[in-house]
Amino acid sequence: MPTVSANGIQMHYQESGSGEPLICIMGITAPGAVWEAHAEEWSKHFRCIMPDNRGVGLSDKPEGPYSSAMMADDYAALMDTLGIESARIVGCSMGSIIAQQLMLRHPEKVKSAILMCTWARCDNYAKGIFQHMANCKARFTPGEFMHYIQTLIFAKPFWDNADCYASLAEGQQAADLDPTPQPLHGLQAQAAACTSHDTLEQLPNIQTPCYVTGGIDDIFTPLWMSNEVANAIPNCDTYFYDNAGHGFHFENLEAFNSKTTEWLLAN
Repeated sequence: MPTVSANGIQMHYQESGSGEPLICIMGITAPGAVWEAHAEEWSKHFRCIMPDNRGVGLSDKPEGPYSSAMMADDYAALMDTLGIESARIVGCSMGSIIAQQLMLRHPEKVKSAILMCTWARCDNYAKGIFQHMANCKARFTPGEFMHYIQTLIFAKPFWDNADCYASLAEGQQAADLDPTPQPLHGLQAQAAACTSHDTLEQLPNIQTPCYVTGGIDDIFTPLWMSNEVANAIPNCDTYFYDNAGHGFHFENLEAFNSKTTEWLLAN
């Protein structure tokens, strides 16, 4: 599990597979290891690189606030350090706004991009959720905080499935045992990057092939947000999953892995 210097921080990453690089950028609170269920499929075709964002995991966690532009520059520096001139990018939630900025600030580095449960700007509702997330982090045990995050990201059918419901409980227990939990200041700094992000007027400048995808019943970053991004980026492909939330990619794991692999291979 190597660590490299990138944009003034030590950035940890893991990788699997071989071939052309696919850089996977995870969302707020989550380390790169969360990609494993998808990288298991993608790594059959690509060299999957899964970093921990600044503020979480084994990467440095400097005081904030962070910005999506700053975090995009982290990834540009990571690519330079690894000798990667251009790569396909998959970004989930906060990772998708980092991917947007990477395309805008370093367009030559992005061959194509999948933007999952994305947004171009936050309304007051979204800003309130990110603030409440930080408030919960300050007061809850890790397991309780995980429970709150799960209520944000999974839709009702997932909760009603006995096996899925059991996996939620396992996730809460694992959070309580996590030896490297995200510190409060790391989450607050990442939340600042999420709420300050505003690329709506710049998105029409993106010429990179893009695919926007998400869950129709997402209550965390509602569907209008993804549609706003998709409508602003020229020739953007889209697909949205019925009866699925912010965690649509886990709720529809096989279909998501299959569809994204097909798109990545074509783009």
